[in-house]
Amino acid sequence: MSDSASSGHRLMAGERLKAFTDAVVAIAMTLLILPLLDSIQDAASRGLDSGSWLVGEGPQLFSFALSFVLIANFWINHHRLFDRVENVTIALLWLTVAWMLTIVWLPVATALLGQMTDDPVQKLLYIGSLLATSLVAVGTRVYLRRHPELHAIPIETQRNGMVAAVTMSVLFALALVIAIALPAVGYWAMFLLLLTGPIDSVVARRLGIRT
Repeated sequence: MSDSASSGHRLMAGERLKAFTDAVVAIAMTLLILPLLDSIQDAASRGLDSGSWLVGEGPQLFSFALSFVLIANFWINHHRLFDRVENVTIALLWLTVAWMLTIVWLPVATALLGQMTDDPVQKLLYIGSLLATSLVAVGTRVYLRRHPELHAIPIETQRNGMVAAVTMSVLFALALVIAIALPAVGYWAMFLLLLTGPIDSVVARRLGIRT
């Protein structure tokens, strides 16, 4: 550990922040299911069977599954990044708090997607939230790259992670623009995220980064 990392700028060990972040993400993922539990009570009170419930809650089930997978993906990337972070400064802490804020907001945006009428504001709140999460992740990677005394992340790993984070942010931004500009496409624009891997590979080859 360098002198700067062990000085007064050091706020806590990386493991403590990672444990807290894991707990916040777990709670956010659990909250995603609550609207579905409420809808089961409502369906039972109206005498509906399970098949009718599945059909009626199709949009809510889709939004739940989509958000669950996306939050899991965000968490996996964050966990991998912080796995080698040894010390946390106040700036890194606030970047992580901002990231957690976007994650905690997602159950609300998911409920809007599953229960409210489709409109541009809804798309802005949902896809925009995902874009915000991705952008904060980019900012966190930039900060860590500028402060190597805080972590033991290999340079090659940092470069690969940065390419992936920037690519994802760009694709979320494109998905948001397409979803709002082309209502007929709507949330299908989210499938652009499947291009993250192929684009990462192309960019990495152009930059001479080993994947």
